[in-house]
Amino acid sequence: MAPVKMYTLSGCIHCKNTKQFLNENGVKYEHIDVDLLSGEEMTAMIEEVKQYNPAATFPTICIGSKVIVGFKRDEIKAALGI
Repeated sequence: MAPVKMYTLSGCIHCKNTKQFLNENGVKYEHIDVDLLSGEEMTAMIEEVKQYNPAATFPTICIGSKVIVGFKRDEIKAALGI
């Protein structure tokens, strides 16, 4: 399975739904709650998100080389092959 990395916000319902979906399907993932960072660390992480999603909206999900913005269950399933 391709590595999964997500950029999320701690209070975002779409981010929570994405995490729940991945957990329910046994998908291992790395995630960063961007809003819990501060100062230069947050600024740098937002710039990183913009490399994948210029609008810097959340969740931004990287599955291998595929980028999915938002909780799009069918796109996530297809990218994961589940």
